[in-house]
Amino acid sequence: MKLLFAKGPSLNTRLLVALLVSISMLVIDYRSERLDRVRSVLSVITYPLQALASLPVDFYQTVSGTIISFVELQKENKRLKEVQFINDTKLLKFAALEKENTRLRMLLENSFQLGEQVLVAELVSVKLAPYEHTVVVNKGSRFGVHPEQPVLDANGIVGQVVRALPYSSEVMLITDPDHAIPVQVNRNGLRTIAFGTGQPNRLHLPFLANNADIVPGDLLVTSGLGGVFPAGYPVAVVDKFEARPDKSFANIYATPKAELDKSHEFLIVWSHSTPVVLGEPGKAPVMPESKEAENVAP
Repeated sequence: MKLLFAKGPSLNTRLLVALLVSISMLVIDYRSERLDRVRSVLSVITYPLQALASLPVDFYQTVSGTIISFVELQKENKRLKEVQFINDTKLLKFAALEKENTRLRMLLENSFQLGEQVLVAELVSVKLAPYEHTVVVNKGSRFGVHPEQPVLDANGIVGQVVRALPYSSEVMLITDPDHAIPVQVNRNGLRTIAFGTGQPNRLHLPFLANNADIVPGDLLVTSGLGGVFPAGYPVAVVDKFEARPDKSFANIYATPKAELDKSHEFLIVWSHSTPVVLGEPGKAPVMPESKEAENVAP
């Protein structure tokens, strides 16, 4: 039976013994490899304690890193969406510019084929009055434009100038009910007059007999009669021929070659006999010697 008030070694003695044991182990470990196995066993025993002790720190670092990464990803995603939106907008503009460039190339090629002096004009506005097919372009008398000048696009006749202001002009389309244009069938030279119907992309040829040599698919070109439209410009393609035995004339309709509801650029044409210096209306310089000199770039 142990004594109730028995005393063991004092704290100082215990501390001294621990220091001596520690120093001895350090010396042994430094001079030999006898304690390597002991160290390995102790490391295996103490590893769970080390992992448990470092768990809060590791958890905090993992969570904070995840939150920071999530916030940075959100910012990066927002920035990339803004960049994508800007790039998509630029691509839309580039696509529009590409189409405009294609249209201008077609107009330029057409101007060299015409042989007359020409001026490129852009669409400004469209008159919205019912049954009036009139548009406004951005070239006027300041550029030598005058009434009755023919206007066309890359595909064919669009109409003619009806009013020329200093900086703009009004163009009546060939589909206007008040417009008429002398035409001829390109296949056989049959002449007639095509009238506007007031309907988009629709012309009427009311003065051809039931036995006239004209069929759907025939190309109508300007005949040159009347002195407004030079001969040879494409006007329309016949799409309907309806004979009416009870009447003197057949019912004939045609579709204009020009893209009247789509074109944004037009060619205003001068004949060989009336050359002008663009931007100086009223002056009539000497006629150029070659056709190439007559073609004026806008």
